[in-house]
Amino acid sequence: MTDQVTIYEVGPRDGLQNEAQIIGSDVKIELISRLKACGLKHIEATSFVSPKWVPQMADHNEIMAALAADKSGISYPVLVPNAKGMEAALAHKIDTIAIFTAVSESFTQKNINCSIEESFERFASVVEDAKSYNIKVRGYVSCVAGCPYEGQIDVSKVVEVSDKLYKAGCYEISLGDTIGVGTANQMKDIVRAVKGVVPVQNIALHCHDTYGQALANIYAGLDEGVRVIDSSVAGLGGCPYAKGASGNVATEDVVYMLNGLGMETGLDLSKLVETAWYISDKLGRKPVGHVANALKPE
Repeated sequence: MTDQVTIYEVGPRDGLQNEAQIIGSDVKIELISRLKACGLKHIEATSFVSPKWVPQMADHNEIMAALAADKSGISYPVLVPNAKGMEAALAHKIDTIAIFTAVSESFTQKNINCSIEESFERFASVVEDAKSYNIKVRGYVSCVAGCPYEGQIDVSKVVEVSDKLYKAGCYEISLGDTIGVGTANQMKDIVRAVKGVVPVQNIALHCHDTYGQALANIYAGLDEGVRVIDSSVAGLGGCPYAKGASGNVATEDVVYMLNGLGMETGLDLSKLVETAWYISDKLGRKPVGHVANALKPE
């Protein structure tokens, strides 16, 4: 298995958004700078959501202003939930936004207080604005392998929502195992089915490691031709609506596995480990991932 794999880093946004302690903007900006130094080209920077709902992302304007001077060709995608968020995001020089929905009605109601259909209606104008400003749109699909409220999800629902997002104009569909219950054969089936409506080069995997299956699920996706993997340095993050759900798979764990497979990422593993410890020290705990602990700098 020799190939190029793109790592899409979600730590600064998805990883930090549910932290109870408010992280200073200076720490977030330094984290992003360190991730860039690791070789990452796609670093999800922040979210243009209401500070009332996600206080951790209240400094989105400050974060994006700090990144505005970066002319290095790095993409700093931002999450945009609705028209109001898009209006705020457009005040900055953005090249990519992310929108999100799920394959579970119950989860969608709990997460964004609307139905799946209403979620599409909500971001229709966002996608239109993005097109008019030549901004790329990435679509997140939550709960593809299971829902904390509805249990196992029918693969046909994953296909239906992914197809709709792709047809709406999303250049990439990120399939999220939000509560980490998926297994390798299940992930193969999901990717294989979605490939019927979305070209495999436009599919990404976003795996959580709640049951310790994230790397196995990613390997299964790679075997099906997926070459974009979402991950979070130090394994930051988690699903606030899923009991016991741990964070995203750690970027350094994914890169270690890919290195062993002879797959190219262009990333510096030692710098990733240092970065994992930088943010973990700021949070007052160890990194969640295995590799950062095994290779802890002296």
